[in-house]
Amino acid sequence: MLAQSRRKFISMLGKAAAVTGLATISGAAAAAMPPKKGFVHHVYFWLNNPESEADKAKLLEGLRNLAKVKSIREYHIGVPADTNRDVIDSSYAVSWMLVFDDRKAQDSYQEDPIHLDFVKNYSNLWSKVVVYDSVPA
Repeated sequence: MLAQSRRKFISMLGKAAAVTGLATISGAAAAAMPPKKGFVHHVYFWLNNPESEADKAKLLEGLRNLAKVKSIREYHIGVPADTNRDVIDSSYAVSWMLVFDDRKAQDSYQEDPIHLDFVKNYSNLWSKVVVYDSVPA
């Protein structure tokens, strides 16, 4: 009788976990773990004409094309979020974050013809670029 009650309790617990999403917490936490290796290259662009939607659209088009570089593992193109705290700098127009397997892959990206063409064809759009490179701590 005790074994049957225990099975029933475990079954109810499993159903409750599935309903509330608890069963996926450990999987989500594992997926969110930072990589043990890698190289993050984060670029912030300030436009010459910050009010120009056409210039912003052209830069976004260029970045989407730049994403074709084979050494890029992951990328994210962003614009400032609608947040307002003293520590947030939202003065940039577009951000470009890249994840590479390692420094060598990032170095390859810097010399890739697609990247060189991007700089040549789109640098007239920006007045300032700031780059932050990081590796896992």
